Amino acid sequence: MIRIIFPLVLCIAGLLSGPAAAQGVALADDAPDTYTVVRGDTLWGISGRFLKQPWRWPEVWRLNRDQVRNPHLIYPGQIIMLDRSGPWLTVGRRVGGTQDEKLFPQVYSEALGQAVPSIPLHVIDPFLVQPLVVDQARVEGSATIVATETSRVYMGAGDTVFAKNVRDGVDVWQIYRPARPLERPGTREIIGYEVVHLGSARVSERGNPTTLEIINANEEIGVGDLMLPSERPTVFSYAPHAPEQEVNGQLVSIHRGVAETGSLNVVALDIGAKEGLERGHVLALYRDRGTADYTENGSREIYVLPEKRYGLAVVFRVFDHIAYALVMESDGPVTLGDRVRKP
Repeated sequence: MIRIIFPLVLCIAGLLSGPAAAQGVALADDAPDTYTVVRGDTLWGISGRFLKQPWRWPEVWRLNRDQVRNPHLIYPGQIIMLDRSGPWLTVGRRVGGTQDEKLFPQVYSEALGQAVPSIPLHVIDPFLVQPLVVDQARVEGSATIVATETSRVYMGAGDTVFAKNVRDGVDVWQIYRPARPLERPGTREIIGYEVVHLGSARVSERGNPTTLEIINANEEIGVGDLMLPSERPTVFSYAPHAPEQEVNGQLVSIHRGVAETGSLNVVALDIGAKEGLERGHVLALYRDRGTADYTENGSREIYVLPEKRYGLAVVFRVFDHIAYALVMESDGPVTLGDRVRKP
């Protein structure tokens, strides 16, 4: 299949209009004149070669949010060119056979390949279809494994289990086990329960109980484990953008249960759809620096030190009061209790 590629003008700084022009989108100090897109690139990474704030690439492309929800605009082999007289960026290809010849944007054709994603999808793919968090109502409404076909305590792929409350119309079920409650810092309000995703099963015979065959098992599955209808796979194709409203949340969990992490790791936040978050939102990470005691002439003073902004995260999955985000940039460790705000 042949795809016709038209020149795409990515306007920066003086050519911007609206809020982006007022705030300014600055070029990186070492921005190159050209860059050739390669397999494995992300739009975030490519934009970081040209912009000091790479997550703002949807603004410099002058595309509104509806148009950039699917950001698949750039393909491996294309050349990003910087014209500093504007400045602006264009997507084109080299004309001629030598490195000294100029690059020109033009209409050309190329074999249709896989487009460059916004962020590293291989990191978040497992989180897009698995149940990650449930509230008390979903726990109480879940189907439950009540028996196994063999005398073994735990089952694996290919084994048969029997479950109650398996509703009609759903053939594939995700098997999970509630883990620890997620509490809102300060109030100790339980906003959900993180779950351990155990595997999936398919209905083989309806009844009371219903018979299911385990399709795959990440961990051992046994009597008492719960099941939810399998969710349809989703593709994360949302372009990064800042929330319109102010945001004030905290990190309440880090994937794999560790106390701190770093870039390209998944964290859970204590705010979600009910607080206005949506997929693609970029949030700034802030670290609490604590307080400092200062004594002078026998007089003691306590100062609350300002927070340090140290990184950025992109929201990729949202529940009512919890959201999961991928840490994209981090100057130091990402720690439980750190805050997230509008960048």
